[in-house]
Amino acid sequence: MTISAFALTAIILAALAVGGAGGAFLAGRRSGQLREQLAVAETRAQGLNERLRDAQANTERRIELDREEQRVLQQLVPLRDTLGKLERTVVGIEQQRAAQHGELAEQLRHAARAEEKLRGTAESLASALRSNNTRGLWGETQLRRIIEASGMLEHVDFEVQQHIPTSTGALRPDMVVKLPGGKSIAIDAKVPFDAYLEAQHLATQPAGDNAPERAARQRDLLARHARALRDHVIELSGRDYSAALGDSPEFVIAFVPSESLLSAALDTDPVLLEFAFERRVALASPVSLWAILKSVAFSWRQDTLTSEARTLFELGRELHKRIGVSATHLDKLGRTLSRSVQGYNAYVGSLERQVLPTARKISALNGDALESAPAQLEDAVRPLTAPELAPDLWSSPEPDAERPSDSSLGR
Repeated sequence: MTISAFALTAIILAALAVGGAGGAFLAGRRSGQLREQLAVAETRAQGLNERLRDAQANTERRIELDREEQRVLQQLVPLRDTLGKLERTVVGIEQQRAAQHGELAEQLRHAARAEEKLRGTAESLASALRSNNTRGLWGETQLRRIIEASGMLEHVDFEVQQHIPTSTGALRPDMVVKLPGGKSIAIDAKVPFDAYLEAQHLATQPAGDNAPERAARQRDLLARHARALRDHVIELSGRDYSAALGDSPEFVIAFVPSESLLSAALDTDPVLLEFAFERRVALASPVSLWAILKSVAFSWRQDTLTSEARTLFELGRELHKRIGVSATHLDKLGRTLSRSVQGYNAYVGSLERQVLPTARKISALNGDALESAPAQLEDAVRPLTAPELAPDLWSSPEPDAERPSDSSLGR
């Protein structure tokens, strides 16, 4: 079937009309969607603007805070330096403290070991001193040290273990000190102190529940120590060393080799010294004995000076006598020389008057000249004018008196 151009045109126009209506419908619908999207975009853009303004405000605040922080940090720089120095100082102090703590700990360990060693040594010494022989030897050693420290010499100023015979036997004191004038003092060094050592051993023990009992035991031991010294004083008083030594002071020295031994006894028995003095016994600690011996040494020096002064006086008197003899001989020699000069001058005068005139006549005949005659002596012998050399002040010995020998001077 053939379609006409008109129909075809009508169909095309109808199709275009339908298409335009559909397009308008679709365009209107699309425009609404776009308006909705635009509204959403505007809302979103508005929110973004607000967020951007907030972000800018936050950024400005952060920048301001950073600037403020920088200002604060700049102001804190001196404080930071000071804190740094303080920190370094604290670190140095801590290091020093640690080092000192280590040294102190080491010293404490050394002290503990030394104390332990000292305790062992003290216990060994205390055990050894409980023996009578060891105790006596220790006392004698202490006595010798003190007497040598005072400047005395053995066999000159003192004797050790000197045998002294008596009518009832023999005595042997530990030491006899010699005094000027032939006198002597006996010294005994065998003082008992067993109870004292035991009391000191109790004092070094660690404290425990029985402390009161231990204190009572210690007081009892110290009382025994004082009684032992009293008994020793009575024993020494009975030996009567002064009578055995002869012309000597009427007392004996009881040497106590430690100050603490004597002070402990005196604390317990305050009248112990008076008790000993009444029995002519002197309790002497190392210090007091040293003072006694120094006094004895000084008296020896004074005695030596007195003896030397006496010898010097004797020598002076002998020299005086010898000078007198020499002055007498010198005066005699002067008179002899004067007579010799007078004889010489008389001979020269006689020669000039008696001999030379004749000799000149003979010389004139021979044509020979005589030598000059000897001159006379005009210097006279100088007399003794010093009063010390005047012969009449001295005892005039015989002309042939024997000269005193040098042995009279003690050479």
